[in-house]
Amino acid sequence: MAIDIQPVQPLTSRAYKSEDTVIEVGKHRIGGGTLTLIGGPCSIESVDQVMSVADSIKNAGGQVLRGGAFKPRTSPYSFQGMGGDGLKILKKAGMQNDIPVITEVMSTDDFEAVEASADIIQIGARNMQNFHLLKRAGKSQKPILLKRGLSATIDEWLNAAEYIMAEGNSQVILCERGIRTFENYTRNTLDLSAIVAVKTLSHLPIIIDPSHATGRKEMVPAMAKAAIAAGADGLMIEVHNDPENALCDGPQSLKPEEFSVLADELRKIHEVVHNA
Repeated sequence: MAIDIQPVQPLTSRAYKSEDTVIEVGKHRIGGGTLTLIGGPCSIESVDQVMSVADSIKNAGGQVLRGGAFKPRTSPYSFQGMGGDGLKILKKAGMQNDIPVITEVMSTDDFEAVEASADIIQIGARNMQNFHLLKRAGKSQKPILLKRGLSATIDEWLNAAEYIMAEGNSQVILCERGIRTFENYTRNTLDLSAIVAVKTLSHLPIIIDPSHATGRKEMVPAMAKAAIAAGADGLMIEVHNDPENALCDGPQSLKPEEFSVLADELRKIHEVVHNA
């Protein structure tokens, strides 16, 4: 029986690759000093909703449109997403607005459908250690955005990325989305120190999701700015055209005009940080 031989250095590590990994998505490059802004609704709810938001994200200078077709929810009675119909809507919105799209995959059963519709495939926090899913992602030709688990250490997070890379897919983007602590004012606790830790330990790009991290829209702009100041490669921000009536995560979603203002501010901070 063949025995797997571990690499001398982890594939995710700076020891294995000293220069930053840069991932090309459409006309945009993620990592290597660029600023990536990903925006869109937590859940795809209708054609009009996604088309409206997609247009706003593109006009604000965002590079990637997000939208959930399959939604892992804490309660089984919460809206679970539109599934395959949602994928079709997201893909159409991306094509019509000439913007790459990202959506979450929850199961190996749905992987091919998501792979056919998305430019970037997201593996959510609850699936960070779903090793069958990670291995399937490793066989994909698409970039994988890997969110940090609710209570995962940085080492566990990087090892999850290692599962993907060990199968041959080196296009991994790490996403810090807050971890679970004793604090209950915010939805989670945003670990901005993870940016510096990841940049020290790994060559992979890292983006921040301040929407899920805080759960409060009024906190999103400040945390987004702090993330860019700390050296993050980008942000994933929830944007909804009618957050008061959103079927998922309305309280943490910015309106399109708020996203546009924030995007301008983030570009200015990014310019200062990278020209310092």
